[in-house]
Amino acid sequence: MIASSLLESNTPPGVNPEAFQWFQTVDTDRSGFINHSELKQALVNSNWSTFNDETCLMMINMFDRTRSGRIDLYGFSALWDYMQRWRALFQQYDRDGSGSISGTELHQALVQMGYNLSPQFSEAVVQRFTIRGVRPGIQLDRFIQVCTQLQTMTQQFREKDTSMTGNVRLSYEDFLSGAMTRLM
Repeated sequence: MIASSLLESNTPPGVNPEAFQWFQTVDTDRSGFINHSELKQALVNSNWSTFNDETCLMMINMFDRTRSGRIDLYGFSALWDYMQRWRALFQQYDRDGSGSISGTELHQALVQMGYNLSPQFSEAVVQRFTIRGVRPGIQLDRFIQVCTQLQTMTQQFREKDTSMTGNVRLSYEDFLSGAMTRLM
């Protein structure tokens, strides 16, 4: 109880106390920032594997307010809250409790999130991100990556689909420009 009170009294305003504690542990070089390698060591999947590089870089880009390739304490606190929401969704959709999302579970998740995509699409996504030699399924890191990229690409599509028909007409260069600015 005293340790918890002490932690909360040292936590800056607007920062999640748990995130503050993790930040202190993960910021191994004591720079006041979390870089890619520190973040990668901090985030683990249910099978204790570290998060993949692409997801870590995506999250750094999302929460790096200074565009320095690093996250400060406030960015890390926002990332912490973001991660907790995604972890809860992942656990909700991992209906068999396996620690990974199957094609069927991903399809159910995407339908509940409002996407009208085929079961074949979900299976293809899972196959693309399944680690070779293990049971088909995606871990938390890939689930976050897939859902975040799907949200980003859907937003880009909706910007072009002004009449809300589900169809857009755009040049290849417009498509690539949108994809690169949204995903990188």
